[in-house]
Amino acid sequence: MSARTARTRLLAASTIALTAFALTACGNGSGVRDEGPSAAARSSARPSDPAADGGTTAKPAGTGTTTGSTNGSKGTGTTTGSSGGSTGKNGAGSTGGSGDSAGKTGAGTGTRNVVCDGATTRTSATVVSRPLNHLLLTVTNTGAKNCDLTGYPIARFGEAQSVPPVAEETHPQAVVTLAPGESGYAGVLLSAADGSGGNGYTARTLEIGFAAEGRTARPALPAKGVYVDDKLTVTYWQQDLDDALAY
Repeated sequence: MSARTARTRLLAASTIALTAFALTACGNGSGVRDEGPSAAARSSARPSDPAADGGTTAKPAGTGTTTGSTNGSKGTGTTTGSSGGSTGKNGAGSTGGSGDSAGKTGAGTGTRNVVCDGATTRTSATVVSRPLNHLLLTVTNTGAKNCDLTGYPIARFGEAQSVPPVAEETHPQAVVTLAPGESGYAGVLLSAADGSGGNGYTARTLEIGFAAEGRTARPALPAKGVYVDDKLTVTYWQQDLDDALAY
């Protein structure tokens, strides 16, 4: 090999070495330029967008609680349920109060009308021939409205300290209601027909009390009075005269 050829090859080798060195300085040491993360990698590293994925945007934690509370307060179940106690104060509760007030019509007896008493009625006492030793009490409504004749006559003869008992078997099936001008009746067994009664005396006055704590009545008795003994008994007020005298 000539000296000229050797120099040419040495120059070529030097050129190649310089070129390789230059490439190494511009690259990453592997001879390839670093272009950074790929598009796919960047996409994977980025946080997912809920809206892009079709999901629902997350709400603050308090939102669900507020909505539930609002719906609960507007729920119709509070009207009749146990939770409706506070609502009932302004609604159904007030209606129930009115019902209690209405129930007091008739002086707490649960009747449909006011209870008859001596202020709106006229009472008479009549001795009848049959049955023996009986007195008929007649109460007539003199008022402008219906009244209910409840219970039985609280009869006090003369100066008696007690009133006669009622015959329980005479209890009517329905409340006796008197329209204006109508009458109700009660019978009074004055004494034993066979004379078996004791502690007898003649009474010349009579006072009749009613179920309501209202005015009493003082019907007149015959001038000679009526004889009573310890068999003295009254019936419940009746709608029919015959029922009053059936005992």
